[in-house]
Amino acid sequence: MNLLAVFQHTLNVTLPVFAMVFIGIGLKRWGWIDPAFVSTASKLVFKATLPTLVFMSIVQADLEASLNPGMLVFFALATLASFVLAWGWANWRVARADRGVYIQGAFRGNCGIVGLALAASMYGDYGLSAGGLLLGVVIISYNALSVVALSTFQDGQAADWRSILGHIAKNPLILAVVAALPVALSGLTLPGWLLTTGDYFASLTLPLALICVGATLSVSALRNDSTTAVSASLMKMAILPALATSGAWLVGFTGRELGVLFLFFASPTAAASFVMVKAMNGNAKLAANIIAISTLLASLTITGGVFGLRVAGLI
Repeated sequence: MNLLAVFQHTLNVTLPVFAMVFIGIGLKRWGWIDPAFVSTASKLVFKATLPTLVFMSIVQADLEASLNPGMLVFFALATLASFVLAWGWANWRVARADRGVYIQGAFRGNCGIVGLALAASMYGDYGLSAGGLLLGVVIISYNALSVVALSTFQDGQAADWRSILGHIAKNPLILAVVAALPVALSGLTLPGWLLTTGDYFASLTLPLALICVGATLSVSALRNDSTTAVSASLMKMAILPALATSGAWLVGFTGRELGVLFLFFASPTAAASFVMVKAMNGNAKLAANIIAISTLLASLTITGGVFGLRVAGLI
């Protein structure tokens, strides 16, 4: 396969995902969808359709192929290492009041929507099932580390670990993984009508979620002169994915496992980071800028990363 064919194949994977994000931006600007729609649709995705998608992908997966404990452990360790690197850089280059926001924006990716959508686009059922399993690690590590960063640098804030653990335990995605694994491991076959209904409902997830991502972006953030936001976005979209993916390759991950890891590492900053910053009285404008800039950068950095890995024969 020549370079042009590789590039076209890469665009076939990444462009549909980011096209949906830009469609969301357009629909919001044209007034076809409003904040009330986005709020309702986001709740539907988070509480119902995305957990259904994760559940269906796991119960119908070949767990021998998609369940890799080493992959889960490596992702957790790489996330911790990314968090430490972002913390070190923030201590050196970022004003103390903004360090927590910077750290969270630099390591916390939108794996549940963008990462999972890209994994599904590139690897189909394997991408969905492997990505669904990774989401369990994502939810636990991202939430815990984000609170550590924000509470450390936000005056008057303290980490409420009981509340954090409660929210993690009740997270619909965690519950979906916990419910799906016994079914998948037991070999139980669900009725055909139930599988079809579940697939119909789950198919709403990625288009609706990606449109909501686009609709919540503030394009005006690009006009704001924020060196800190640009720095955090570049760390999230270029430096940390390059280091983490290189580390994954060095320890032996290749092919589709390396591809899924890269897509999760390279996901833009999660919209949930803004919600957490707002709740802890941090610099919400900085958080919003990081989300907007990193999401718009993602169409270039992820496409370039996938192309480079394919040319190198690693995925």
